[in-house]
Amino acid sequence: MLIALQKRKENIAEYILYLWQVEDILRAMQFSPEAIYTTLVDKIEGADEQQKENIFNWYMQIVELLRKEGKEEKGHIEHTLHLVADMHNLHLQLMKLPVGEHYRTTYQPLASALPRLRQLLDDSSLGDINDTELCFRALYATLLYKIKGGADSVVRDTIDVISPVIAELAAIYHKVERGELDLFEE
Repeated sequence: MLIALQKRKENIAEYILYLWQVEDILRAMQFSPEAIYTTLVDKIEGADEQQKENIFNWYMQIVELLRKEGKEEKGHIEHTLHLVADMHNLHLQLMKLPVGEHYRTTYQPLASALPRLRQLLDDSSLGDINDTELCFRALYATLLYKIKGGADSVVRDTIDVISPVIAELAAIYHKVERGELDLFEE
């Protein structure tokens, strides 16, 4: 919870990927309250009992959302998918507004890689996802691949092409969110 709050303030993309990782960790623990508490909460140094209770409740709220949304086995909670959709809407605005000129330049190498990326991540259960969600799914798959010990050229290529775009999109998202950037200002 503490990490998630910090990531939400600083980098929306890292926040989304962190929550996806939390979902998978909770699934691996089979949503067991005891396992969640002993593994994720009890070992937090410097947290008092009230803080630990709040953190535990936060994990259990995610468990409840996963169950309520029927995503016990796979998938991501609607909260993160809405954030990805918001980022995609911002992407669409940046692709046509003057303020997005630098973003479009950053995006150009990724645009030509998207068909290959879509083919690599071909999963009929994903349906017709937008390009921004595709990038997040590729980054998350890359993260999982690296955790499992893989670090081949496909992984590096994916990160090299997607990361700058998502990083810039996340930075702009936060500027817009904090009122530091008006997309429609000339």
